[in-house]
Amino acid sequence: MFKRLVLLVRPYWGRIAVAAILSLLISGVNGGLAWLVKPALDGIFLKKDTSLLALLPLGILILYLFKGLFSFFQAYLMKSTSFKVARDLRNSLYNHTLLLPVNDFKRESTGAMLSRLINDAGQLQGLISYAIKDIFVEGATIIALIFVAFYRRWDLALLAVVVLPFAIYRAKKLGIKVRKITKEAQKNISLITEFLSESFSGIKMIKVYGRGSSLSKVFKKKNQNYYRNMVRATRLTEFTSLMMDVIGGLGIASVLWYGGSLVIKDVITAGELFSFITAIFMIYTPARRLASANNSIQQAKASMERLDELFDRQPEAEGEEKLNPFTDSIEFRNVSFRYPTSKHSVLNGINLKIRRGEIVAIVGRSGAGKTSLCDLIPRFYEPTDGAIYIDGVNIANVSLKSLREQVGLVSQDIILFNDTVMANIMFGNPDASDEDIVKAAKASYAHEFILELPDGYDTVIGERGVMISGGQRQRLSIARAILKNPPILILDEATSSLDTESEMIVQSALDILMKDRTTFVIAHRLSTVQKSDRIVVLEKGRIAETGSREELMQKNGIYKRFYDLQLSSAEINVSHL
Repeated sequence: MFKRLVLLVRPYWGRIAVAAILSLLISGVNGGLAWLVKPALDGIFLKKDTSLLALLPLGILILYLFKGLFSFFQAYLMKSTSFKVARDLRNSLYNHTLLLPVNDFKRESTGAMLSRLINDAGQLQGLISYAIKDIFVEGATIIALIFVAFYRRWDLALLAVVVLPFAIYRAKKLGIKVRKITKEAQKNISLITEFLSESFSGIKMIKVYGRGSSLSKVFKKKNQNYYRNMVRATRLTEFTSLMMDVIGGLGIASVLWYGGSLVIKDVITAGELFSFITAIFMIYTPARRLASANNSIQQAKASMERLDELFDRQPEAEGEEKLNPFTDSIEFRNVSFRYPTSKHSVLNGINLKIRRGEIVAIVGRSGAGKTSLCDLIPRFYEPTDGAIYIDGVNIANVSLKSLREQVGLVSQDIILFNDTVMANIMFGNPDASDEDIVKAAKASYAHEFILELPDGYDTVIGERGVMISGGQRQRLSIARAILKNPPILILDEATSSLDTESEMIVQSALDILMKDRTTFVIAHRLSTVQKSDRIVVLEKGRIAETGSREELMQKNGIYKRFYDLQLSSAEINVSHL
């Protein structure tokens, strides 16, 4: 944790250094205040020195003024630094997350990832804002006050601080327990964030199936687990304060008993005793804050351990070559693929060559490997065996940027952002002009409905485009792909969730999009593959048939059976109308 913290604060070492100097000045002022108690008591109350009566209050006022100024700037520097560090940490986490393989996003929920970025990073912000500030200020203050105490009476000082090592030991032990409980609490809040994310995204299903009441009970249980762990952590941290108060009271009581006897015997003056007691009183308050800071550090360690789990994940494997613009062919050579979490291969021994400009339909039963096959082209996953070549170059050896900038994707799972229509289309090409955006919208048959929106191209369409219809969302997705203008296109069930009228409009847009592009069309409905140059039929992860539609119909094989099944299903549906 210390190494990670040093790396995070290193860009702001100047601020930290100034804050450390201010901490020393604050501790010096605290020591000075304790020092002034003796001359105040002895000079004013015993010797009746009127000159001290004028000077000492003024001196104390000046010391408090400087202490306030030093504390203000020290706190500002540390807190502003903590905000900067938390900002940088979240930036680093987000950037690192974007570089992770797609499979990492499947093994952990969106809510869990959000919790790491927001809650765990926030714990480190609190560590720098308060815990490290307390270590600087209170640590230096304790040293200064111990110096005053030992200078006044070393025997009394030993009596007062002899119990501190025991307190520090116990505080450390309690801190370790706090870290374990906090780590569990962070897991709880991660589960809560995950649950909320799923609930809000699936609100329609919750309402239509009447699951609000049962889900409320589930949330209540998760929330109770988080509450229970936080109460346990609070109990331990507050017990640390209680322990420090008891130890402090024991030390001061011992000093009063022994020191009082010395005053009665005229060994020391009342001013010396009260100067010493003031220093001891002032020691135990920062000592308690240091114990609290230790608990904060342990809580931050729990969060840092969770963040390190994310940082330690390896990013996608990068190739060193730059892939030149696609000109000739894409070839699968004996490609097999198995998901990391599965025991069985999804694809086995795929050999397939697609020429530039060819439209290839990939059909087959659910689970046959259609989407998995196409996911290998932009390297969302890596083949378990074999390799994929573009223009004779193994794509495993090329940079992801040079590969993916040549691939466009339109899928049934339409991803739109809570932004304007124009921003969502521009996602395909951030450097596009307004004119190019309108052209892409017209080509995707989206321009007319966009103009009917309240603010036209500046209309914010909500998360995942909830403010517009499914067909409209799909046309924006196609416009985005048109604007990118990739030579390789993947259409993954692009019209499967649309009604007949919307499908016809979207299919017209897709026809424009597919023109002069090498296109992979993944489809369940065989009506969407009529214009393909070649059809590849997958069965249990292998190529069972390949050829044109006419060739496959004549073979009377798997494709013909699919066709007959869908035709009979369509006839049955029509007869029920």
